[in-house]
Amino acid sequence: MGTITKKDLIDRIAEATDQKRVTVKKTLQCFLDQVIIELGRGNRLEFRDFGVFEIRDRKARTAQNPKTLEPVEVPAKKVVKFKVGRLMQEHLDQLRESDPASSDG
Repeated sequence: MGTITKKDLIDRIAEATDQKRVTVKKTLQCFLDQVIIELGRGNRLEFRDFGVFEIRDRKARTAQNPKTLEPVEVPAKKVVKFKVGRLMQEHLDQLRESDPASSDG
């Protein structure tokens, strides 16, 4: 498995849609900015069949420093939760079924 960067996506979308890279880059960046803004406002973002992004509160907790084994206080914070949509889940299930490394045995 590799890593796909924003640049890679921009190149792929530009090629697939016959649009200029600059146009696709502006559009994609605007989309990402809007996702950040709406999550920052506490809104839930639902992209039907793709998935849902929402903000969740994580409680303060005591963790452990793995080197010193001393307790460390971790403050409460907000985190982004992503729930996979139906079509994406179906696609992932198909990939898992076709991957011989994923079989139990």
